[in-house]
Amino acid sequence: MDKRISSRAIIIEDNKVLLMFRRKNNKEYYVIPGGGLEENETLEENVKRELKEEMGVDIEIVKFLKKSEYENDISNYFLCNIINGRPVLGGEEKDKQSESNYYEIRFVDIDSIDNLDLREKELIKTLK
Repeated sequence: MDKRISSRAIIIEDNKVLLMFRRKNNKEYYVIPGGGLEENETLEENVKRELKEEMGVDIEIVKFLKKSEYENDISNYFLCNIINGRPVLGGEEKDKQSESNYYEIRFVDIDSIDNLDLREKELIKTLK
């Protein structure tokens, strides 16, 4: 089985990191915003498109940070800045929203992420 490839944007403002809070099937966790790579799309195009669709923001990529391989997917992490707009839930996340499949955009203080169910906490902490 091919692993899903995604690009994710780590955006930090005032010692807070932009995250998507998720509640799905009574499980609560956080994800770094981004999503799956589409055909003929570069990783950079992917992360910019996903942030525009999910959160309505235009971003600039500062630098590529790392590639991490997990059981079911491969995530590519970029340090990014918002250059236009403020994060507001949109796209299929907004359309699929329900009590059992909940999405919420949150800026979370980096000093408090140790207690969250979140991948790549150590990477985020190195960027503050």
